[in-house]
Amino acid sequence: MDHETAVSRAKEIADCILAPAARQNDKDARFSSEAVAALGPAGLLGIMLPTEVGGSALGPRSFAAVVTTLAEADASAAMVYLMHMCATATIAAARPGATVAQTLKDISAGRHLSTLAFSEAGSRSHFWAPISRAQRNGVNVRLTAKKSWVTSAGHAQSYVVSALAPDGTGPTDSTLYILASSTPGLSVAGPWDGLGMRANASAPMILEDCEVEPGLRLTDDGAGFKAMLETVLPLFNLGTSAVALGLCRAAVAGTAVHLNSARFEHLGQTLGESLPTLRAQLATMQIDTDGLAARIADLVDHLERPRETTMLRALESKAAAGDVAIAVTSTAMRVCGGAAFSKHMAIERLFRDAHAGAVMAPTGDVLREFIGKAVLGIPLF
Repeated sequence: MDHETAVSRAKEIADCILAPAARQNDKDARFSSEAVAALGPAGLLGIMLPTEVGGSALGPRSFAAVVTTLAEADASAAMVYLMHMCATATIAAARPGATVAQTLKDISAGRHLSTLAFSEAGSRSHFWAPISRAQRNGVNVRLTAKKSWVTSAGHAQSYVVSALAPDGTGPTDSTLYILASSTPGLSVAGPWDGLGMRANASAPMILEDCEVEPGLRLTDDGAGFKAMLETVLPLFNLGTSAVALGLCRAAVAGTAVHLNSARFEHLGQTLGESLPTLRAQLATMQIDTDGLAARIADLVDHLERPRETTMLRALESKAAAGDVAIAVTSTAMRVCGGAAFSKHMAIERLFRDAHAGAVMAPTGDVLREFIGKAVLGIPLF
């Protein structure tokens, strides 16, 4: 599958599966199993995996384009896809000796959804610093942890889980493991009822004395932090920026439709024809949206051709994307007025989803701390 085919298939799923159900799924906080069922046969779950395991070997450009396309219809479904892709990349980069070949083949075949389970309440937005610690049990380890914000909780076939290494001495001495959904002791701790991204099942999960064999250890002991920083963070930041872009494009399109259709009957004009102030605000939304698209294209270029500024671009991208998505969707709420606030349009869902995306770890505040340190030459950790 090439880039154009991947985006075309994503567009078809967005139009036929996601868009018609997005409003009701958001209202009910219902995970879209139909979306996952469509993404698998379309070959989109394994687009970045190598061809040797059945993947399409596409790169970050295709990944970002697919995520943006999905997010224009339903940001929750796009986030499910994004977290799956981050988990898949981590599994694909597993250490020699990890028994993941069949999992990768199942992902490529569209039979397996994965996700990340990094965040813990004790370290909050510092997802790279788990509080839980793996305990040795002969050649195996046992994991006990309370994970928060696990996207696709209860719906994924596997979870990429972090824990401090058994002999780790610092907060970044972590190890990554892959746990099947059927692992004894693994359970969803409660329902998900958030303000935004309501249909992505981002619920807490509990690991209670979960037995993990050596083949399920994805990284060397203590190397989990390196994988989070080098494999997960750039892809996650690109993906969340792409979700923000999808939200912005949907907000611009929805606002334009409103301005072209809502009328001052006594004047015989549409709102767009009658009010230049609203046209100016729509123009600002478009400018900001196109600026975010350019920033994402720049990050893609940096990921395709890594250089000294690549990590800085990855940090900047998510920080800026969160601000832009909030600004664009907030303006859309004001321009569309009562039609948006009364929930007659999708604009208020886009507004809530934009705010949810901005607080996903690493948050904008944390990213700015990293960016400031990077500019000053101060080590990030």
